[in-house]
Amino acid sequence: MTTATSTPTVPAAAATATMAQAFNTALRHALRDDPSVHILGEDVGTLGGVFRITDGLAAEFGDDRCTDTPLAEAGILGTAVGMAMYGLRPVVEMQFDAFAYPAFEQLVSHVAKMRNRTAGRLPLPITIRVPYGGGIGGVEHHSDSSEAYYAHTPGLHVVTPATVEDAYGLTRAAIASDDPVVVLEPKRLYWSKSVWSPEQPAAVAPLGRAELRRPGTSAVLITYGPSLPVCLEAAEAAAEEGWDVGVLDLRTLVPFDDRTVCEVVRSVGRAVVVHEASGFAGVGAEIAARITERCFHHLEAPVLRVTGFDIPYPPPMLERHHLPGVDRILDAVARLQWED
Repeated sequence: MTTATSTPTVPAAAATATMAQAFNTALRHALRDDPSVHILGEDVGTLGGVFRITDGLAAEFGDDRCTDTPLAEAGILGTAVGMAMYGLRPVVEMQFDAFAYPAFEQLVSHVAKMRNRTAGRLPLPITIRVPYGGGIGGVEHHSDSSEAYYAHTPGLHVVTPATVEDAYGLTRAAIASDDPVVVLEPKRLYWSKSVWSPEQPAAVAPLGRAELRRPGTSAVLITYGPSLPVCLEAAEAAAEEGWDVGVLDLRTLVPFDDRTVCEVVRSVGRAVVVHEASGFAGVGAEIAARITERCFHHLEAPVLRVTGFDIPYPPPMLERHHLPGVDRILDAVARLQWED
């Protein structure tokens, strides 16, 4: 398996950093600030993870705080459940999206239900990190977009950062939460860069808060995670057609920020939801339904979706056709204008 290069730490002063470095710094600061935080997963220790997100953490904090596990996802998450019951804050890495499915029974039956089952007496502050999505030329089992499974499971929070800043901020907020949080890390953005410092005032991002990345008056593209850059590119291209298209980054899928989404949609009257996962019964369908229910009298056209196709993830040479691209997004925006 091909692995990424080593990830150095980020200095306190503002500097250019990658998303991978921001994740690494968030984990390092969580380990430093709270002795109850423990990281566990396949190859997270000596190797530093296949994407080097945990690089250097075992050397700095010891392999009892950053621990390599057997290749058994159900066992990893089951161990984390026991750790959380005894007062620790485990951070689990599932290595790849589709590798997490063997642990799904633990997630649904125990992680998501324990607080409710014990009438609030026993929360499980577990953070489950899942690198997800396509765009890296990965084969089957390495490019799934599994967010709908997690978002449909009551008792879980689900976040998916799309920027370097949010990689740090949402990860810190997830680890600090007393509820279990699934952090979906868009692996195609691990090497995206930004001028960033973890010491800036807004470093820890609140859960459940969307962010308008680009204002617009013609329509708004609603997206999250790996689809944010392509939506921003599509908005730039739309300007050449005379359309002023905004881009709203959800950041958190659960809890969902109905207030911000509805405010933005009501102000423009047209919306397109964009995500990599298959369209049928996907997160985009829920978003479209919520917008229709809450904003019906403000809509100038139906809420449209641009998604991955309803097929198993294709071979690497075909993924550029499968993933939402600028042309497909612009086609949807054009349909919104036509509906007027």
